Amino acid sequence: MSMFGDGLDKAVQRAFTRPIPKNAGTQMRYLVKQLKSTRAVAQLLGVSQRTVERYVKNQIKKPRPELAARLEREVTRRWQPQVRARARKQATTTGGIIIDTRARIGYTAPIGTTDDARLRHLTIALPPHYAARLFTAQEQGASDQQLQQITAEALKDVYFQDRGRRAGSLEEVRFTDIEHVEFDL
Repeated sequence: MSMFGDGLDKAVQRAFTRPIPKNAGTQMRYLVKQLKSTRAVAQLLGVSQRTVERYVKNQIKKPRPELAARLEREVTRRWQPQVRARARKQATTTGGIIIDTRARIGYTAPIGTTDDARLRHLTIALPPHYAARLFTAQEQGASDQQLQQITAEALKDVYFQDRGRRAGSLEEVRFTDIEHVEFDL
């Protein structure tokens, strides 16, 4: 499960202006239109080309639960690309991104200062350049660990250091034991 990647996807999906199609036939026809062939859709979903053709013609209407989940996930990944791109562009240029998390967050600092890693619930608006880093890393196939690291750097800058106004000697923020993390645009 990709907690950070899925969270970024859900934030962008909230910008959708129309819901994704609900029935399997419509979803399958949408994927065939996007991928240009029933063979490509069959390979993507791990089913036979004939199965895809039967859904397209409404000869099969109710997919197995695991196929239904894969189908919905793939349609959602491709749904409303212009709306998705516009939402990302706004977040990376003007709007920024909001993170809501409950996790153990602490920091490494010079000897003699406190490094109290404790469970915190934070809701913080991150500036556009952090949204840009997160979305760029996600598009380049970054792991959840890498996205978590970018988020930790953002929390260090925005929350702990108040964008350079305090805690200048702070070295590293530890962001562990994550109970939940949600993003919003």
